[in-house]
Amino acid sequence: MDGLRGLFTGRVKTRPPVWLMRQAGRYLPEYREVRATAPDFLSFCYTPELAIEVTLQPIRRFGFDASIIFSDILVIPDALGQRVRFVEGEGPRLDAIETPEALTALAAKLDEEELQPVYEALRGVRAALPASTSLIGFCGAPWTLATYMIAGQGTPDQAPARLFAYRHREAFAKLIDTLTESCIIHLIRQIDAGAEIVQIFDSWAGPLPLSEFDAWCVEPVARITSAVRARHPHVPVIAFPRAVAGSLRGFVDRTGVQAISLDTAARLAEVRVGLPPQIVTQGNLDPLVLIAGGDALDRAVDDILAATDGLPHIFNLGHGILPQTPIPHVERMLERIRG
Repeated sequence: MDGLRGLFTGRVKTRPPVWLMRQAGRYLPEYREVRATAPDFLSFCYTPELAIEVTLQPIRRFGFDASIIFSDILVIPDALGQRVRFVEGEGPRLDAIETPEALTALAAKLDEEELQPVYEALRGVRAALPASTSLIGFCGAPWTLATYMIAGQGTPDQAPARLFAYRHREAFAKLIDTLTESCIIHLIRQIDAGAEIVQIFDSWAGPLPLSEFDAWCVEPVARITSAVRARHPHVPVIAFPRAVAGSLRGFVDRTGVQAISLDTAARLAEVRVGLPPQIVTQGNLDPLVLIAGGDALDRAVDDILAATDGLPHIFNLGHGILPQTPIPHVERMLERIRG
């Protein structure tokens, strides 16, 4: 097996390997067809045969170099006893945690039995994938999970969680600790089931000031990475601290991750210069330019290829692919990357 893994052993290829965040998704007609058979999104995630099928669909269509298991970051709150549901057109809804006392309703430890369908899906995908295609497992970072758990939904600036952390620091620290341990368990179980690489999504890290970012983002990710690597020392960890304004070099040094995924706004060439040469970068292509297509897409692809020439880089987006993305534009991007 090679896939993405060669980059983590110093084998930089003439063309970067490529996969896309949310590559199993609504832009694919075959995905929409399968999605229609499930009563709700969480049931979809927890039905192994459906999760296996949609995880494999973009590999069959595009031949990406990696497959990421079809699941959701909110399976962790769900497995801690916080009810999670998805409202069509609006996104996730949870029973908001508005006081420290409400935290007592959560389980002290992750219910691994509830997440067995995820691990079964991973085993099925790994068995069906070409040997050269890497399989990625993932989790949401503790801070990002906490933002949903406190607010009960996604929010523009994560103000509910930020206020909770300021007002009830000890209680919030306990929540982050529980989530950190849950992430460790979940990632290790995914690796046991066949994941060769894992990614930690901290999608809402951006609004935090430095001291809060260190406490709620850097330290938990460092703990997760250390624990995962202690159990599986050869499995790379990718972190995605989206929209972080501070030093990515400092984040990499302190967390011990082997790769850093970059959002659309990151200055890729400058980031690369500031990182150790063995650290793998990932992402940075604007999902909107993939919708636009044409010369704008060609230029954007060429800019990333030029900035990472001879360096370890995984071609990807700065965030998830959008549902309205035309399939021919994805094909054009791949042709440009693959020469």
